[in-house]
Amino acid sequence: QNALTAAEAFAVIALIAVAPDGNLSQKQASDIYRDLSNLKVFNRHSKDDMQSMVEELSGIIRHEGVNSLFDAAKDSMQEDLRETAFAIATDLVLADGILTEEQDFLTELYQALRIRSEIGQKIIEVMIVKNRG
Repeated sequence: QNALTAAEAFAVIALIAVAPDGNLSQKQASDIYRDLSNLKVFNRHSKDDMQSMVEELSGIIRHEGVNSLFDAAKDSMQEDLRETAFAIATDLVLADGILTEEQDFLTELYQALRIRSEIGQKIIEVMIVKNRG
Protein backbone atom coordinates (compact mmCIF):
# COMPACT_ATOMS: atom_id res chain seq x y z
CA GLN A 1 0.00 0.00 0.00
CA ASN A 2 1.41 3.37 -1.03
CA ALA A 3 1.45 6.42 1.20
CA LEU A 4 -1.71 8.50 0.98
CA THR A 5 -2.01 12.24 0.65
CA ALA A 6 -3.35 14.14 3.69
CA ALA A 7 -6.70 14.52 1.91
CA GLU A 8 -6.90 10.80 1.13
CA ALA A 9 -6.01 9.90 4.72
CA PHE A 10 -8.83 12.13 6.04
CA ALA A 11 -11.26 10.62 3.52
CA VAL A 12 -10.29 7.08 4.60
CA ILE A 13 -10.90 7.84 8.29
CA ALA A 14 -14.27 9.44 7.48
CA LEU A 15 -15.23 6.52 5.22
CA ILE A 16 -14.33 3.90 7.82
CA ALA A 17 -16.50 5.76 10.34
CA VAL A 18 -19.66 5.70 8.23
CA ALA A 19 -19.19 2.78 5.84
CA PRO A 20 -16.64 0.25 7.10
CA ASP A 21 -17.76 -2.16 4.35
CA GLY A 22 -17.19 0.48 1.65
CA ASN A 23 -20.89 0.64 0.75
CA LEU A 24 -21.72 4.31 1.03
CA SER A 25 -25.26 5.68 0.85
CA GLN A 26 -25.92 8.98 -0.92
CA LYS A 27 -26.57 10.68 2.44
CA GLN A 28 -23.35 9.31 3.95
CA ALA A 29 -21.41 10.52 0.92
CA SER A 30 -22.87 14.03 1.14
CA ASP A 31 -22.19 14.12 4.92
CA ILE A 32 -18.55 13.21 4.23
CA TYR A 33 -18.23 15.88 1.51
CA ARG A 34 -19.81 18.48 3.80
CA ASP A 35 -17.47 17.74 6.71
CA LEU A 36 -14.28 17.34 4.68
CA SER A 37 -14.79 20.34 2.41
CA ASN A 38 -14.28 22.67 5.40
CA LEU A 39 -10.75 21.35 6.00
CA LYS A 40 -7.65 23.17 4.79
CA VAL A 41 -6.30 19.97 3.19
CA PHE A 42 -9.32 20.00 0.84
CA ASN A 43 -8.98 23.67 -0.21
CA ARG A 44 -7.74 22.71 -3.65
CA HIS A 45 -10.24 19.89 -4.22
CA SER A 46 -13.44 20.41 -6.17
CA LYS A 47 -16.55 18.46 -5.24
CA ASP A 48 -15.90 16.24 -8.29
CA ASP A 49 -12.33 15.57 -7.08
CA MET A 50 -13.68 14.63 -3.68
CA GLN A 51 -16.39 12.39 -5.12
CA SER A 52 -13.98 10.46 -7.30
CA MET A 53 -11.49 10.13 -4.43
CA VAL A 54 -14.19 8.79 -2.08
CA GLU A 55 -15.53 6.43 -4.77
CA GLU A 56 -12.05 5.09 -5.43
CA LEU A 57 -11.33 4.58 -1.72
CA SER A 58 -14.75 2.93 -1.20
CA GLY A 59 -13.92 0.52 -3.99
CA ILE A 60 -10.62 -0.39 -2.37
CA ILE A 61 -12.42 -1.03 0.94
CA ARG A 62 -15.04 -3.20 -0.80
CA HIS A 63 -12.41 -5.28 -2.59
CA GLU A 64 -9.53 -5.42 -0.11
CA GLY A 65 -11.19 -4.70 3.22
CA VAL A 66 -10.52 -1.82 5.51
CA ASN A 67 -7.29 -2.81 7.30
CA SER A 68 -4.54 -2.04 4.80
CA LEU A 69 -6.17 1.24 3.79
CA PHE A 70 -6.63 2.27 7.43
CA ASP A 71 -2.99 1.45 8.18
CA ALA A 72 -1.90 3.52 5.18
CA ALA A 73 -4.10 6.43 6.32
CA LYS A 74 -2.73 6.25 9.85
CA ASP A 75 0.87 6.09 8.65
CA SER A 76 0.38 8.94 6.16
CA MET A 77 -1.41 11.29 8.55
CA GLN A 78 0.61 13.91 10.38
CA GLU A 79 0.43 13.52 14.15
CA ASP A 80 -1.24 16.93 14.61
CA LEU A 81 -4.07 16.10 12.19
CA ARG A 82 -5.14 12.83 13.84
CA GLU A 83 -7.34 14.58 16.42
CA THR A 84 -9.03 16.56 13.64
CA ALA A 85 -9.65 13.37 11.65
CA PHE A 86 -11.04 11.68 14.76
CA ALA A 87 -13.33 14.65 15.49
CA ILE A 88 -14.76 14.49 11.97
CA ALA A 89 -15.21 10.71 12.16
CA THR A 90 -16.91 11.08 15.55
CA ASP A 91 -19.24 13.78 14.22
CA LEU A 92 -20.20 11.53 11.29
CA VAL A 93 -20.77 8.50 13.53
CA LEU A 94 -22.83 10.42 16.11
CA ALA A 95 -24.95 12.37 13.63
CA ASP A 96 -27.82 9.92 14.23
CA GLY A 97 -27.41 9.55 18.01
CA ILE A 98 -25.13 7.30 20.06
CA LEU A 99 -25.27 3.55 20.44
CA THR A 100 -23.08 1.34 22.58
CA GLU A 101 -21.37 -0.22 19.55
CA GLU A 102 -20.53 3.25 18.25
CA GLN A 103 -18.93 4.18 21.57
CA ASP A 104 -16.79 1.01 21.36
CA PHE A 105 -15.89 1.74 17.73
CA LEU A 106 -14.89 5.32 18.55
CA THR A 107 -12.75 4.18 21.48
CA GLU A 108 -10.97 1.68 19.21
CA LEU A 109 -10.55 4.37 16.56
CA TYR A 110 -8.88 6.95 18.79
CA GLN A 111 -6.66 4.26 20.27
CA ALA A 112 -5.66 3.11 16.78
CA LEU A 113 -4.90 6.73 15.85
CA ARG A 114 -2.72 6.95 18.97
CA ILE A 115 -4.78 9.76 20.48
CA ARG A 116 -4.59 10.04 24.28
CA SER A 117 -7.76 8.73 25.90
CA GLU A 118 -8.53 12.00 27.75
CA ILE A 119 -8.51 13.81 24.40
CA GLY A 120 -10.45 11.06 22.61
CA GLN A 121 -13.15 11.00 25.29
CA LYS A 122 -13.37 14.79 25.31
CA ILE A 123 -13.86 14.87 21.51
CA ILE A 124 -16.63 12.25 21.84
CA GLU A 125 -18.33 14.28 24.62
CA VAL A 126 -18.21 17.49 22.57
CA MET A 127 -19.63 15.77 19.48
CA ILE A 128 -22.45 14.22 21.53
CA VAL A 129 -23.38 17.75 22.66
CA LYS A 130 -23.05 19.11 19.09
CA ASN A 131 -25.34 16.43 17.67
CA ARG A 132 -27.98 16.71 20.40
CA GLY A 133 -29.73 19.69 18.84
